[in-house]
Amino acid sequence: MREQPDVDGIIYRMSDSSPILDAATLGLIHITIPVGMLHCNCSIIGDPQTREALVLDPGDEVGRILDLLGRHKLTVKVIVSTHAHIDHVGGLSKLHQYTGAPVLMHRDDLPLYQAMDVQAAFLGVAPPELTSIEHLLREGDALRWGSFEAKVIHTPGHTPGSVCLYLPQDGGSIVLPAPQLFAGDTLFAGSIGRTDLWGGSLDAIMSSLRNKLMHLPDETIVHPGHGPATTIGHERQLNPFLAKA
Repeated sequence: MREQPDVDGIIYRMSDSSPILDAATLGLIHITIPVGMLHCNCSIIGDPQTREALVLDPGDEVGRILDLLGRHKLTVKVIVSTHAHIDHVGGLSKLHQYTGAPVLMHRDDLPLYQAMDVQAAFLGVAPPELTSIEHLLREGDALRWGSFEAKVIHTPGHTPGSVCLYLPQDGGSIVLPAPQLFAGDTLFAGSIGRTDLWGGSLDAIMSSLRNKLMHLPDETIVHPGHGPATTIGHERQLNPFLAKA
């Protein structure tokens, strides 16, 4: 296990199963790995200069995630959960054990995370090992690693504690070709997150989408928790749930 990073140095208050390397996003190492039985998109977001990385939603198959981290010579500084559904958190404990990186989650999803046995029974699988949550996220937090700074957006609806990470075009010392939104299961290409599971709310997710995500620039590239990437502008125009947002 590597030495535990200092959380205060990271956080500041204010379908295909193969990994996909987003080589078009210059200055950013972004690897999407669909993992587990529900093909959750685990994202590795790395700085090509410092080789520091943030890992988002390591839902399963931690061996594959570690292999890709090693292949790209990346050091994990922080592990973030967009929400506490079993397909997104199943590998949190193992990745934390191997890397020593702190695990971050929104406070409102702690009860869901602590009820992993209920979720596992729903899917008919064994519950994953749990880990301690080193820091509780909240709206407006800024996560810093390498040359990047991402803003935490609290987007309740799919779950009470769902969050998105927004990386502006100039989010740090590296200027990106376009802003990046890591949306968890709040927004998908052509759809939105389901709200019929534990703590879900259609009113809440629509409020999160209309009052927060639809205020982002049209050119923002959206990386959902499942399925292909899209943009805010595309979803604003064509997503049947958001056409009038």
